[in-house]
Amino acid sequence: MSTPELIYKITTAAAFASARNEGHFVGMPIDAADGYMHFSTAGQLRETLRLHFAGHSGLLLLAVKTADLGERLVWEPSRGGELFPHLYGGPLDVADILWEEQISVAADGSCRLPAGVK
Repeated sequence: MSTPELIYKITTAAAFASARNEGHFVGMPIDAADGYMHFSTAGQLRETLRLHFAGHSGLLLLAVKTADLGERLVWEPSRGGELFPHLYGGPLDVADILWEEQISVAADGSCRLPAGVK
């Protein structure tokens, strides 16, 4: 597997709101419960949105350069044995976020992804 340039974090706007002032993002409740921050690659993003965020609005998609995360980024088997990017060792620095875009997911799990997803 070649490492993609970008990975993506899906969050609610409410969960991310304080990160702008604090300079770091601690993630969603599932991230705290699992002990690492969940990310998806561009190829995994649609299925993650369909399975976990169907019918949700007020979401943000955060794009992060994999190279900026160093050894804290670990690729581990998840859904169907596919390797997913997980961030260990504390919060995500807001400075590591390349861009953010608002998204909504329809009840059937479909979503129009931003043009920057690659």
